[in-house]
Amino acid sequence: MSETRVETLYARVKEMAVNFHLRPGERINEVSLARELNASRTPLREALNRLVTEQLLVFQAGKGFFCRALDAQSIFDLYEMRACLEVMSVQLACERASDEDIAKLKETEFVDGMLYAGRTIGDATAGDEAFHVAIARLSGNAELVRQLERINERTRFIRWVAMAEAVVRTKGEHEIIMQALEKKDVAKAADIMRGHVMRRMDQVVAAVREGYSNIYVSGPEEIFERKLVGEEVSQ
Repeated sequence: MSETRVETLYARVKEMAVNFHLRPGERINEVSLARELNASRTPLREALNRLVTEQLLVFQAGKGFFCRALDAQSIFDLYEMRACLEVMSVQLACERASDEDIAKLKETEFVDGMLYAGRTIGDATAGDEAFHVAIARLSGNAELVRQLERINERTRFIRWVAMAEAVVRTKGEHEIIMQALEKKDVAKAADIMRGHVMRRMDQVVAAVREGYSNIYVSGPEEIFERKLVGEEVSQ
């Protein structure tokens, strides 16, 4: 079996799962998916099993593979975990990162993430993730980075939904976090990051409801292909 082929299938199916091109809770028809991807069943099955370990898919004995559910409680739980990781990331970054590393973060991921006018929601969210992951890398803890990246994949669809309404607030909070990092103000950086990341259950419920509407009515692409124009979202 070609390892390259498995990696290619894994990447394609992962994108489908992250984006909910495979609908929430939907049973995956392996024969149909193999035909769609022009793949044989064995490498496809290996790719599916890998995505089960990453909790992007679910396997039920005797029934097969299913796309993960999109439910408010599981999303809320992930946001709680993300908040813990992000707060620890920024605290450790304040304590461990050099002035040069922080300056480089500001010149690259921070500046890029602040530019959103004319970008799609998908691109703006990617920039947002890159800024947060870069802070995690400054913590010097590789496991923390890996866990944050996995949570990002499992919450990305909801972040697309939220980005349409919160892009201006999000970028303003990024600026305050960046300033706290430059001053190595651990307490302020942690406090702002906690409020920046965490979501109330009612906010999660509303985002999940809108997410389902997009998935089943207009398709998931409708969200991440919307254009941001200044403070407005182009429909």
